[in-house]
Amino acid sequence: MASKKQTYEENIEEIDKILEKLESEELSLDDSIAEYEKAIKLIKESEKLLEIGEGKVLKVLEKNGKLETEEVE
Repeated sequence: MASKKQTYEENIEEIDKILEKLESEELSLDDSIAEYEKAIKLIKESEKLLEIGEGKVLKVLEKNGKLETEEVE
């Protein structure tokens, strides 16, 4: 995993790659556990990113015939 903060999409891609490794049954038990732990960390990071994103969602409102946006808290 890179040292920079990854985006949600990058996390999902990496989780998918880890799942493929785990499903291949070519990893040792220790390697499987390490990959599983890495996936759990990525999932937790992704959940945080989703929470942040939810706070930034823009809601479209129709006011006086005009469409306006409003940040949802």
